[in-house]
Amino acid sequence: MSAQLAGDITYQGWKEEVGPAGTYPRLARASVTNSFSGGIEAAATNCEYTVVYVDEANGTFTGLELVTGTLDGRAGTFVLAERGSFSEDGTVHGQIEVVAGTGTGELTGLTGTGSFVYRNGQTAFPYSLDYELG
Repeated sequence: MSAQLAGDITYQGWKEEVGPAGTYPRLARASVTNSFSGGIEAAATNCEYTVVYVDEANGTFTGLELVTGTLDGRAGTFVLAERGSFSEDGTVHGQIEVVAGTGTGELTGLTGTGSFVYRNGQTAFPYSLDYELG
């Protein structure tokens, strides 16, 4: 039986290493720390992104985020695979998927997919996740 949850992601830190300025497309690598509240409660995640800048303000990203905390009150760790795009208006659209086999503790067997949308200037932004515990 599947369940749905939602909440907010709050950005806590961003460290980015970018390729040569003015050259496009260009790759960057970003190490990010977030916190989750709502259906997922996690104080500080570890996220690594690879970013493709098509130009100064538009591009795509892929990443993996290690989440340790609770999901609907169940404790454990899992990894989210993330993929998305960003545009010059500052909007980021992302898709998330629980990486199979990464659930630990009470989250063993966790699967799921969801999304998030960040808009320029937000300190916290909404996410949703449809999940199953197998």
